Parts: sequence; C-alpha cells; structure tokens
Amino acid sequence: MTALDDSEATTETGGNDATRRLVSLLDLEPLDTDLFRGKQPDTVRQRVYGGQVAAQSLIAGTRTVRSEFHVHSLHSYFLLPGDYNVPIIYDVERIRDGRSFATRRVLARQHGRPIYYQSLNFQVKEEGLEHQEPMPDVKGPDEGRDLVGVMREQGFEDGIGKELAALDMRWLGSSRYGLDPDPLHPSKAQVWMRIDGRLSDDPVEHLAVFTYASDVLLLGAALAAHDVDPAAVQMATLDHTIWFHRPFRADEWWLYDQWSPSAGGARGLSLGRVFTQDGTLVATTAQEGLIRPRTR
Repeated sequence: MTALDDSEATTETGGNDATRRLVSLLDLEPLDTDLFRGKQPDTVRQRVYGGQVAAQSLIAGTRTVRSEFHVHSLHSYFLLPGDYNVPIIYDVERIRDGRSFATRRVLARQHGRPIYYQSLNFQVKEEGLEHQEPMPDVKGPDEGRDLVGVMREQGFEDGIGKELAALDMRWLGSSRYGLDPDPLHPSKAQVWMRIDGRLSDDPVEHLAVFTYASDVLLLGAALAAHDVDPAAVQMATLDHTIWFHRPFRADEWWLYDQWSPSAGGARGLSLGRVFTQDGTLVATTAQEGLIRPRTR
C-alpha cells in the first residue's frame, strides 16, 4: 500500500482472517498510469460500504505521490450507490506537485459512471506550532460494549457485520443511551476502535484502515438526540472529510468522539475527533448525510 519508492514497510500484517481480508481488499490492482482497479468483498449487502470506497481512493491517490509526501486531508462526495457485483475503477488526476504540497483528485467509477469523488492533499513533513484540544474524560475500552451487537439492537446493522469483522469496536454510549447530558452537544456518541490484529509498519496501511473505519457510525451521531427507530430512517452519506493531524497506529485503541451540531432539511451533520489512548488528537472528521424518515 506504500507510496511511490517507499521502502519503510517491514512488518507483515497479522491477526485474524477478517483483518487479512480487509488489508487485501484495500490493495489495488494497477491497470495503467494513475489507473487502478479495486476488489469487492463477499457480502450480502446491497450497496458498497462508503468507507471501502474512501479507503481504496486514498490508496489510489497515495500511489501517485513520492514517499516523502504524506496525506494530511481528504474531502469526498458520494454520488451514486456502489455495486458489489463489479470492481470499482479508480482514476487519479495529478492536480498539483509542489515542493511542500501535492494534490490529487480521484474518480471512482462503475458502469461508466462516477460514483464517488475524492480530493487528497499531501505535505512533506515540517516542524511548526503545536496545540490541541484535550481528550474528553471517558471510560476505557474494556468498559465499552461490542458495537456490532449494539448496532443490531438499534436497527443499524443492515448486514454490515461481516464487513466490520476486522474492527474491534467498544461502544461507550450516545446522548440517549449511557452518556451524561451535555448542553453544548445535545446529539453525541462515543466509541473506542482498533483493527482486530496487527498491521504492518506501513503508515499508509494504517491511514487506509482508519479511513475505512471512520465511516462506520459517524452519521449515526445525528440521530443520537432523537427518539426514533433507525430502521425507520433512510440514511446515506453525502460527503466525508478527514483531516490527519498526527501519525498513529490503527491497530491500537483510538477514541472516536462524535457529535452532531445540526440536523434539518432531511440532512444531518456529524463531526468527530479521534484521540489515541494517551490523549493525543490525531484526526478530525466531518460528514453530512441524508436522514430522511421513511414514509412507508
């Protein structure tokens, strides 16, 4: 999964079969210059999971920059539902190659139509000013509940459990289930996450797996303030953004602190902060999605 001319990855991925399948899923087949093909998993779901397309696009863009460039942000739009029956083609456009920054745009396509766009910004490592918000006071991972079990209880699962088998997720609660009231954030959710197994030392592999996982429950934070059955709501991601602040390992625990500042017009906006166990803020996410009550 490394960038061009990268020779730093030294450790093979270990862990369970689901982890190895996920890493293999995110490894793209080169077709031509800046053109790649992504595999599909064995699944019963009807639509391609958005985190898969986002992670595969990140890999495609990263493979077209030199190894000294590291991704610091991605911004994306989901245009059409993906089809699991055919591979996804990723076409990378080289927007900018500067001395300190580089930009790529990735188009994911199926059946001759765009289904997803992603822009990626890369930077050569530099020293600079440092500050961050503190991590909230939360319970540890051992005190959380298995997230897939919680999703099934609340009607979120929709056959996604197999896709999430590589992820160890411990749900701490939401505004209506388990978290203390927060007047500043009336719709929030918190979960500890990590890959269930050991990844290689390739930093791109960790970023790709994190990107895959970042889409799991973020939009659900927009429902946390509402007494509504998730099965009675049509939900779909419209756009997804990640800012990568500091390096971290996706196979070690990180807290996904999520909240929704606004919902309206059949859309919800969710934001997320990602902290490692030692309190380091390593990423920030944002996502807007459709949250339309079903009429029948």
